[in-house]
Amino acid sequence: MRSKLVLVLLVGVVGLGVSVVGGQEGSNGVDGYAPKRINKAIELLEADQPIYYTQVNGGGYEEGQALAQTWADYITYNLEHSPFDMSELRAFMQGLVDGGPTKSGHRTPTVIAVLPFGGINETVMWANYWMVEHLLGSGVHGVLLAHANSPEVARIMVQAARYPHVPAAEGIGEGLRGNGGQGFAARIWGVSNTEYQRMADVWPFNPDGEILLGLKIENRHALENAEASVAVPGIGFAEWGPGDMSLSYNVSRGGTTPQVLQDARDRVFTATKAAGIPFLNSMNADTVIPMIDEGVRIGSNPGPEVADMGRRHTDRQMPW
Repeated sequence: MRSKLVLVLLVGVVGLGVSVVGGQEGSNGVDGYAPKRINKAIELLEADQPIYYTQVNGGGYEEGQALAQTWADYITYNLEHSPFDMSELRAFMQGLVDGGPTKSGHRTPTVIAVLPFGGINETVMWANYWMVEHLLGSGVHGVLLAHANSPEVARIMVQAARYPHVPAAEGIGEGLRGNGGQGFAARIWGVSNTEYQRMADVWPFNPDGEILLGLKIENRHALENAEASVAVPGIGFAEWGPGDMSLSYNVSRGGTTPQVLQDARDRVFTATKAAGIPFLNSMNADTVIPMIDEGVRIGSNPGPEVADMGRRHTDRQMPW
């Protein structure tokens, strides 16, 4: 009788088009696409497919529900210049779940939260590392550090994003995330607490990790350390921040791009290539295809039409 019951349940699951991703149960996507990971952005980057994001400056449940079917592969939840409100962020993540899944069948789009402080020095990082744990505890899939001035600050961010039991990384201290804060994030991801603690590690250092950490190399001080910073184990992508870089060098971005900014962009891009991680750059209809061919793999808030151009250019198979 037990075997017949199991068979009936399995048939029911298949009939409903349910997929299981690392313990996560959710519907298959359009055309039966079955997600392979929790983190949609990482799944695409692993396949060398560019990803495209949209940005929100805060927002709660209704905003999350409205963005659950977004055209974007991931959402930047910007706290750099917005209130640090964890209750609102948790409501946003719940709204994404309730409005989902995505067309690709992922439970939610990937969400990367921008930290509300800059990586000015180690003192600043140690004073604020707890925010990394709080953000990840809300169920987001990664964090982004502005003004990442040195490899030391990058190492502290990686350490703050990891659990103590994960595989050791050279130069990175024992993980700082503690037991007890995983429950909400696990529910957002649709996995057990144990599964969450196994999966919530940094990619690509841990190929099975579902956490994506990024750096903004966006001032002249950070630029001097770009190569060492982006090579820190656990860093998953980097960008060059033209707005803040122009302020740092006191040059205008109007008209022809100043050579100092072009050189900054080239240096950060070259550093990411050497480190084997994706580079983020703004894209528009004129630049999306040349940048993809150049090797850019993350498009900064390009809008749905430009993203569609890029996806067709790379013959993307995952539904969007």
